[in-house]
Amino acid sequence: METRSLEFLKTLLDTPGPSSFEAAPARVWRAEAERIADEVQADVSGNSYATLNPGGAPRVLLAGHIDEIGVMVSYIDEQGYLSFDTIGGWDPQVFVAQRVTLLARGGPVRGVIGKKAIHLMEKEEREKVSKVEDLWIVIGAGSRAEAEARVRIGDPGVLAATLAEFPGDRIVSRSIDNRIGAFVVLEAVRLLGAARAGLAASVTAVATTREEISGGGGGARPSVAVAEPDVAIVVDVTHATDYPGIDKRRHGEYRLGGGPVLSRGAAVSPVVFELLAETAEAEGIPYAIEAAGRDTHTDAEAIFNAHRGVATALVSVPNRYMHSPNEMVALADLEQTARLLAAFAQRLTRETDFVPR
Repeated sequence: METRSLEFLKTLLDTPGPSSFEAAPARVWRAEAERIADEVQADVSGNSYATLNPGGAPRVLLAGHIDEIGVMVSYIDEQGYLSFDTIGGWDPQVFVAQRVTLLARGGPVRGVIGKKAIHLMEKEEREKVSKVEDLWIVIGAGSRAEAEARVRIGDPGVLAATLAEFPGDRIVSRSIDNRIGAFVVLEAVRLLGAARAGLAASVTAVATTREEISGGGGGARPSVAVAEPDVAIVVDVTHATDYPGIDKRRHGEYRLGGGPVLSRGAAVSPVVFELLAETAEAEGIPYAIEAAGRDTHTDAEAIFNAHRGVATALVSVPNRYMHSPNEMVALADLEQTARLLAAFAQRLTRETDFVPR
């Protein structure tokens, strides 16, 4: 991966932005987009857009959501301890003894999640799993008034984990689900901009909001009204199944470094799926296929069903340890996915038909 792209990726992943509070990573994304796109804009839903060749046809939308899971202050007690709720889906066991960064109006506030020490627990307590209501956040305040001078109800936060580079061209970070998708779609625009000769399509990358908390489509649904695409590719993550204890018969076989994963079924156009598969094979890009019999649980549903319908596909990056502060992906998969999106857009013409026949 080019040095510029890698540094952008690091900054993007390290910038806190849980669902409904994505403004900071969105600013980072748009600043990078200004360097490579013909048009950059934002909307009232917090979505950010970067368009290349705005007068072209067909209109292509490449969507990756920029939000991440997090926490939110829900109560402050008389001693200054903070109760919290979750933003998005968590395994509560992950929270125990973690450090957090709360995004308060006066700036970041450091905290730590507390739990009764094992030495003080009765036997039956030790055998119980932790629940969010049994935990609390400490910010060093000695009273409610002292805490309220620094934070207020509804302040969001993230676990205080930053990106780490691992051997084998892998990275570990929180927010990989799915800020990595927002990175990939902009990287595809970068590739197209560097070799735009012959590009007939208008290509818009969008960093959507609120995917982790919205069953109604979050920012993805209004993004269709702004971009008015003929075809859309959603980029998200899927579970890597290349570690111990995973039943591949139930969950499929997807590995880090194995290339992008193309979904079939659910909110996926069979026409766009076949075009993506043909493109991958023509470009020598390895890929796997994931079955989605009912729902993809991504922005694909919201986009596929918006307006009169959009020919939509879902391309995913294999991700280990999803919804934790230490998710892991392979940089090669990010590069291969961006290449696939760019090559797909290059193959489209004004005559490309997305209607299944």
